Amino acid sequence: MSSAPQSEHRPGPDRGPGTSLVPAGSVGVTDVTKRFGAVQALGGVTLDFPAGEITALMGENGAGKSTLLKILTGDHRPTEGHVTVEGDRIALDSPAAARAAGIRIIPQEPEIIPHISVAENVYAGALPRRGRWFDRAELRRRITADLERLGFADVLDPDLLGSRLTPAQRQLVEIMRALTGETQARLIAFDEPTSSLSEHEVEALFALIRRLRDQGVAIVYVSHRMQEIFRLADRIAVLRDGTLAGVQDAGSTDESTLVRLMVGRDLSTLFSRTRVPPGRPVLAVRDLTTDDVTGIDLTVHAGEVVGLAGLIGAGRSELALALVGDRPVLGGTVSLDGRPLRPGRPGEAIRAGLGLAPEERKAQALFLHRSIRDNTSTVVLDRLRRFRFVRRGAERRVAQEYVDRLRVRTPSIEHEVRKLSGGNQQKVVLARWLARKPKVLILDEPTRGIDVGAKAEIYQIIADLATEGVAVLVISSELPELLGLADRVVVMQGGRVTGELDHGEATEESILALAMADDIADTHAPGASA
Repeated sequence: MSSAPQSEHRPGPDRGPGTSLVPAGSVGVTDVTKRFGAVQALGGVTLDFPAGEITALMGENGAGKSTLLKILTGDHRPTEGHVTVEGDRIALDSPAAARAAGIRIIPQEPEIIPHISVAENVYAGALPRRGRWFDRAELRRRITADLERLGFADVLDPDLLGSRLTPAQRQLVEIMRALTGETQARLIAFDEPTSSLSEHEVEALFALIRRLRDQGVAIVYVSHRMQEIFRLADRIAVLRDGTLAGVQDAGSTDESTLVRLMVGRDLSTLFSRTRVPPGRPVLAVRDLTTDDVTGIDLTVHAGEVVGLAGLIGAGRSELALALVGDRPVLGGTVSLDGRPLRPGRPGEAIRAGLGLAPEERKAQALFLHRSIRDNTSTVVLDRLRRFRFVRRGAERRVAQEYVDRLRVRTPSIEHEVRKLSGGNQQKVVLARWLARKPKVLILDEPTRGIDVGAKAEIYQIIADLATEGVAVLVISSELPELLGLADRVVVMQGGRVTGELDHGEATEESILALAMADDIADTHAPGASA
């Protein structure tokens, strides 16, 4: 990787009026400000994206990342300042102008037309023609040549319909769109490209991005995932509140520095919680066995946060689903405040005071096309009914109370959940269960896919719940998160509990040792996943 100075955000020489602070040979922005009415989304940002380098763009939701990308791609025009290409000031007043300048974006959600082929998707809007007629033979020649040139011939069938593409293949189609056409790509921006990819697909994507960099393309990589950033980026630019907080060399900075730039405080302050002695046992699991887990013993007390750790395949999510009645139970018991719960009855578990915020919030928890109000009230409708009718005024008051309490950033409780950021969507899931006032709340990967600022708010919500006496079980693959949050860490491997560590004795090394224990009997339950 190329090496950048510790801070690249510094004034250059005076080039006279109307000239750029962005060096030649790159794409960049100079003194860019963008206002939407009275709201300033960007303020005086000067940043270059050098050719042949990967620049990671980080920041909390609302920091200005999306606005900056839209200015680069011609979707927004800056209120002040300008974009430069190869050192020259240019006006990008449309996406077509940005494309003509060699600027492309791979969106987070690829825009694939489902009922046409891969080849037609790649060249949509620029299909070859012979006279008035579509030239299918020329399309075949072009797609075959481009698949070979880009190395995608083995993974993309040009005749496959868009509706049948995997998430990884959808990404590749978008990349092909970016890399084909009359104008050579100077800059390609990837917006959260790995959110729906497997580990193998992520590795293939990274190899492609590195190959593009080595060919001299400027890469902008937008992600909140620190591990990906440090594996891939040459330099890291951080936006905070619409301004450039700093630019760091990826090889010489660390996570704590980036967090401080993003949120204005140290990483250690994210886990500010006063630990108190736990109260009465609330959740008691004894010898629980399902198709996925075997002989699970687990207790969570009032006011206690218990972390559940393990590698992929340990059976943690399956255990959570069994606890709330969403998986058949073959043996053992689950009790809440001393009262046994009948297996396979989620409604009974909810009424008894057990809640679950599942791992996949979009697929398993949220009604994406419904409002925040609808999503918040869905588990308390029985408390809001008078006779057979829901009291809408009471429903609105409940939703508004928890939107305010959890600081959900939204213009209205009638706003569709799908339009919220990941962190705010997760807050809506939590609002739902807080409205129910649970005795036990299970949180499965509660901060997956959200930025570090939203993580800090989720951590504070968990701390507040424990202070209020709620028993909290947190499943997380991020060991620093478990170490910071949990009073105890229970470790699973192969569908069994392999050990338990108090807060004072838990370390990443001790957790991993239990998570990779090799003395588990071969009789453990088959088929556990995640």
